[in-house]
Amino acid sequence: MMNHKGTVTIETKRLLLRKVILGDAQAMYNNWASDLEVTKYLMWPAHDSVTVSESVVRDWINSYENKEFYQWAIVFKESNFEPIGTIGVTHYDDNIGMAHIGYCIGRKYWHKGITSEALKSVMDYLFDQVGLKRIESRHDPRNFNSGAVMKKCGMKYEGTLRMADWNNQGICDACYYAMLASER
Repeated sequence: MMNHKGTVTIETKRLLLRKVILGDAQAMYNNWASDLEVTKYLMWPAHDSVTVSESVVRDWINSYENKEFYQWAIVFKESNFEPIGTIGVTHYDDNIGMAHIGYCIGRKYWHKGITSEALKSVMDYLFDQVGLKRIESRHDPRNFNSGAVMKKCGMKYEGTLRMADWNNQGICDACYYAMLASER
């Protein structure tokens, strides 16, 4: 049984993972949500205005009352505590103690180990505090850097489902990775 605790602040050496606040909408828009390259393999379109980012942020803020909602702003401490991306649980299954994680980070911060650091800290929290038995994620095989993040965090490749997903590029394959609590 999962012991839902909701989105709590998580701090690592370089990062602060925290709840989004309304004041984050402009940074969200500027740093990642409006970038077509960042959203290329995501399931939501690039934001065409800061108003769209504000709407998303408001929805998340309203969801924080639910202890089963997990969505963090990724704040790189060297970026003046401005959010540079997000990471969260996109869906979960209490019956098997599983959560699926999705993440997105601004292009300026790619290839610095930031996403791996954020994913690892969220995985630790979900395993240790929430009591998950399985954490999984997936990526479009054309977005191999996302798979590299999963591997770096100790997730194991489980297979590719052909033509089983979709993103801003259309229908695509989905490469699945996962880690079990017993494998840590």
